Amino acid sequence: MRILIVTAGSRGDVAPFTGLGRRLQEAGHQVALAAHERFADLVRDSALEFRILPGDPVELVRARTAAPSPEAAQSVFAEFLDELGDGLTAAVAAGTDVLLTAFGPAPLSRLVAEGFGIPSLGVYLAPGVPTREFPPPGWPASGPLSPADNLAAGREVLARTGALYAEVLRRLRARLDLPATAQAAGPPDDWPICHGFSPAVVPRPADWPATVRVTGYWWPAGPPGWQPPGPLVDFLGAGPPPVFVGFGSMTPNHERLHEVVATAVKRAGVRAVVQSGWAGLGWAGQERAGDDILVVGDLPHDWLFPRTAAVVHHAGAGTTGAGLRAGVPAVPVPVLVDQPFWADRLHHLGVAPQPLPLRELTAGTLTDALRSCLDRSAYRDRATELARRIRAEDGPAGVLSLITRLDGDPGQRF
Repeated sequence: MRILIVTAGSRGDVAPFTGLGRRLQEAGHQVALAAHERFADLVRDSALEFRILPGDPVELVRARTAAPSPEAAQSVFAEFLDELGDGLTAAVAAGTDVLLTAFGPAPLSRLVAEGFGIPSLGVYLAPGVPTREFPPPGWPASGPLSPADNLAAGREVLARTGALYAEVLRRLRARLDLPATAQAAGPPDDWPICHGFSPAVVPRPADWPATVRVTGYWWPAGPPGWQPPGPLVDFLGAGPPPVFVGFGSMTPNHERLHEVVATAVKRAGVRAVVQSGWAGLGWAGQERAGDDILVVGDLPHDWLFPRTAAVVHHAGAGTTGAGLRAGVPAVPVPVLVDQPFWADRLHHLGVAPQPLPLRELTAGTLTDALRSCLDRSAYRDRATELARRIRAEDGPAGVLSLITRLDGDPGQRF
């Protein structure tokens, strides 16, 4: 079958699907991954076909941030969604038998799949279905909610998303020559969704529809022939395991972070590998900042994290999973969207101290969090136990089983 995986957003929104796509391809399917141009090499290096989606997530964040009003910011996003819908239509038209979609573009993906008369399947990296058991990722923290309030919050998130997409979907429906219809706030209960995280991290809620699954993680495909850079190998061998510090696609004030990280590393008495990320972390463009800090660019977390003493990160879904797989404790520094959810989950699982939101990050709070993380052996013991369970799972198998069932009877739906 010709399978198209659609995703949009940052590197963390793309990388897990390279591993899922590779696994589906190894099972005999033709797999393409549609994403923004900046991730073309990431996809192609994974031996998958790349199909381009319009827009640049970095520029979108900058444009929305620079907008003079919330209305203007929403207009910027609506324009992006219009372009994304057209790009998604072109990607499907290039040859697709079944469409797999991440959460962000899911409303567009379901509609385009309908227009082409092909089945679609949700492949989500974070919980995307309302439940009584916990509030939805991205819901403002205000203390524990009742089960009824958790469910209401999840439905409210879907309703807000539906309102945001409504006009875009109406225009796209017209371009696809589909009859006008009222847009639902979320997917129908019988629409299948696979969640790419471990049930040991987020157990499947009992009140989710039977079509909603938790499969286990989909790990990024490693670039062929990748070798660690010599300076990194030398740094790792020159002393005790360092801590990792990185904020992925977040773009906070890098000058303040430079000072915070450098001071905390010195006070905590640790060495650090700092990933520059979209924030451009670095010290005047230098690779080394003294003997105790090495600055690196993008590299496979599955290689680096097991060689560290702890990981300080923004608690994105992919980085959270990579840290858990490596069996190392974490210092979560969440910024937005689903990151507070994953940060709280790490603390609840016993592999991290209390989350340290970026707005509260100082040299003092980071120093204290690092020492707490490293000095309490219970964090590492629990991380080691969880890693053993996570590594034993086969996340892509859950998606593959659905595809195989569909392949056996092309006339059916999931």
